[in-house]
Amino acid sequence: MQSRKRVQGFTLLEVMVVLAIIGGILAMVATNVLGSADQANVKTTKAQMKLIESALDMYKLDNYRYPTTEQGLEALVKKPTSSPEPKNYRAGGYLKGNSVPTDAWGSEFLYFNEKGQYEIVSLGADATEGGAETNADIVYPE
Repeated sequence: MQSRKRVQGFTLLEVMVVLAIIGGILAMVATNVLGSADQANVKTTKAQMKLIESALDMYKLDNYRYPTTEQGLEALVKKPTSSPEPKNYRAGGYLKGNSVPTDAWGSEFLYFNEKGQYEIVSLGADATEGGAETNADIVYPE
């Protein structure tokens, strides 16, 4: 007589338990990855602000003042024609690529100059004023 081998499979309950465990692990990993991406966007935005700060400092060294609020950051890539006109504007501007960088979410930076003190602002992930966490405004210098 030949003996029959008994083939055993997984029960539905075992399969469901394994899927629940895998789902829990994926949820934890996704939370950590998304949190890291948000922090990376904030760091990227701050790095862009420092790049703009360097360009503004070079502009001031050449022209003895920062661009006005009205002239904005565009003054770093194109010579302003409004008063006060820069007298020693550098050929080619102050930023490579002839464009003002955007924040990590693709929005333009806001620029304010009050009495020779400037402020660069990113409105965060939601691109609206205020907010918390990644939606919070980033102001430079802090």
